[in-house]
Amino acid sequence: MKVAVTYENGEVFQHFGHTKQFKVYEVEGDSIVSSVVTDTNGSGHGALAGLLLDLKADTLICGGIGQGAKDALAQAGIALYGGVTGSADEAVKALLAGSLSYNPDVACSHHEHEHHGNCAGGGCHNGHCKE
Repeated sequence: MKVAVTYENGEVFQHFGHTKQFKVYEVEGDSIVSSVVTDTNGSGHGALAGLLLDLKADTLICGGIGQGAKDALAQAGIALYGGVTGSADEAVKALLAGSLSYNPDVACSHHEHEHHGNCAGGGCHNGHCKE
């Protein structure tokens, strides 16, 4: 299994469509066997689902994410765990332990408000957008 996490400075980045990096974990059973940080090379929103497919990721952990991206991930067969905050490494460990705190109804519609850097910096908090 490969788990991708939106990534910035060790943390789960809070806006899927603006993430500049993913940290991709190779998982066997309930153990992380390797991980690598990869750049998105400017890909955004819908293109990121294709990038995750290219990386052979079957699971995504992220903060806020819009409906279009959620739909693209679902179509690609990538499991989504959104609304996650904190350490990327700890989030993957929690996922493997069955204790990851996430929001299955996470939403972030960047068309409804302005963002300043990332979702947490002006729009989304814990996966929910604020006006």
